Amino acid sequence: MQRSIYSHATEVEIRPLDDEEKAVQAAVDLIGELFVFTHNSLLLFQAMKQRNEDLATEVELLRHKLEELEQLAKQQGLSGLFKFKHANMKGGNLAKPA
Repeated sequence: MQRSIYSHATEVEIRPLDDEEKAVQAAVDLIGELFVFTHNSLLLFQAMKQRNEDLATEVELLRHKLEELEQLAKQQGLSGLFKFKHANMKGGNLAKPA
């Protein structure tokens, strides 16, 4: 059935495993691979979730800063915002140009 789905030759005979030990080993290998795949998938999911939470926190912080700037702009007008910027620079926070 599967071979016809993937367009492989269907005349090929699929031999059964010779003994029970090989069948058990194949099952153990499959279970091990499934465990590793599941574990790594969960780790990836947790990392993505943590990254999403970090980005959401950063976006919220930037929104808060933007709201503060908008309030300052409304209170002082656009020219007042520039005066506020220069006042901070005169207070000792003047950055030297490179």
